Amino acid sequence: MATPRGETGRLPSTVVVLGVVSLLTDISSDMSFPLLPAFLAARLPAQAPVLLGLMEGVADLISALIKYQSGVWADRARRLKPMVLLGYGLSSLMRPLMAFVTLAWHPVVIRALDRVGKGLRSSPRDALIAHSVSPDARGQAFGFHRGMDHAGAAVGSLAAMALVAVGLRVEQVFFVAAVPGLPRARPPADL
Repeated sequence: MATPRGETGRLPSTVVVLGVVSLLTDISSDMSFPLLPAFLAARLPAQAPVLLGLMEGVADLISALIKYQSGVWADRARRLKPMVLLGYGLSSLMRPLMAFVTLAWHPVVIRALDRVGKGLRSSPRDALIAHSVSPDARGQAFGFHRGMDHAGAAVGSLAAMALVAVGLRVEQVFFVAAVPGLPRARPPADL
């Protein structure tokens, strides 16, 4: 476990690394997600409206249920890092698969598995952040993390728009979107 924030007001490396990972993951996610309605309308025109509602409903339900269960597991686990890495990894692996959608059930399963990853990582990640700082610094730590998360969403949407504007097909953007989510250098040992 990381040493809580000291007198300098600096956040521990665990919080910074998790914030950067969240930034990169949201860049990846939001390079893909805004393009899905148009992509599905072109790829599966007859089913697209129903698919979008079904896809998001199933994804949100699965994420909510798994967040609860991963919180139970996080309270019992000796190490939280493997759950966090599994969650981020699963989400990152799923996103480029959307380029291969040919049947109506494909986007539902891919999006659901992406959200399984979100559900797996959220509670243990939040526990890591909470344990990494003293109680009087938790607002700053969670604020930093949420700020990085939202910055990633903004950058991802803008990147997708720019890539489509320069002529990339949506399928190509899905592949480019996988790059920010690729594994990076080894995280700190205290993560």
